[in-house]
Amino acid sequence: MAATVATPVTPTEHDPDRCGSEEEGRGAEAEEESSQQQTGPAAAAAATHSRLSKLPLARIKALMKTDPDVSLASQESVFIIAKATELFVEMIAKDALVYAQQGKRKTLQRKDLDNAIEAIDEFAFLEGTLDQ
Repeated sequence: MAATVATPVTPTEHDPDRCGSEEEGRGAEAEEESSQQQTGPAAAAAATHSRLSKLPLARIKALMKTDPDVSLASQESVFIIAKATELFVEMIAKDALVYAQQGKRKTLQRKDLDNAIEAIDEFAFLEGTLDQ
């Protein structure tokens, strides 16, 4: 008798090489080349950063400028803050997901985040921040 092994399926990020037509890929490459020719290397670097970040860089820059100690924020610093924020949110969400799965749920709840914050030393600075 053969045994069946169930493996969890995890969602993957969009991969342009796996789906979509070749024409769409060529169109995006042509558009990218034309934007680089028209606007120069500085705009191309900003466009590269915005594609690599899932968070809106303009909003992050605005949030950074709300700090009175910050007068200017370079594109690189905004990108690094955005990437660090993405990684932080991903890490705490994965840790909270463990608690949701223990409760046989697929949806994260506030108590899952609370449990992750209490259980993991790296999140000690967040203790009490979710209290109402």
